[in-house]
Amino acid sequence: MTGAQFPLPVIDDIDTGGHWQAVLRREIAIRVCAGCGEVLHMPTAYCHACGGWNTKWQVVAPRGILYSWTTVYRQIHPAFPAPYTVVLVELTDLPAARLVGHLPGEPDLVAGLEMTATFMDIGDMRVPVWRPAGWPPDAERGQAGQP
Repeated sequence: MTGAQFPLPVIDDIDTGGHWQAVLRREIAIRVCAGCGEVLHMPTAYCHACGGWNTKWQVVAPRGILYSWTTVYRQIHPAFPAPYTVVLVELTDLPAARLVGHLPGEPDLVAGLEMTATFMDIGDMRVPVWRPAGWPPDAERGQAGQP
């Protein structure tokens, strides 16, 4: 991370707070309907499939495959020097859920690449960091810096 303030998530949001509380425990959690099993991603307290309000947070393995990515060449936020790559990871346990991640630089990527999440502490908060499987958590690739 650069010296700029890293944008932190809101952990007490009614819809997404359970995900961020799981991240504080070094887990990935996705909201699902306890009634019909529908994956509720983007997370909401209401199931759009069955109309129920009985939802829960399901912990999943911090693994997935690279679904898509794009490289950003113009710096938009001071904490993310360009170029950097935004990745979309399809979760192995719940393929209906895809999570966004950040890789510094312009790494060589291919669709279907295995990805794993590690966790980075930022003050009192923690964020998941998606990396290609086999990369050390702090590996520098391309013009890497830390997310």
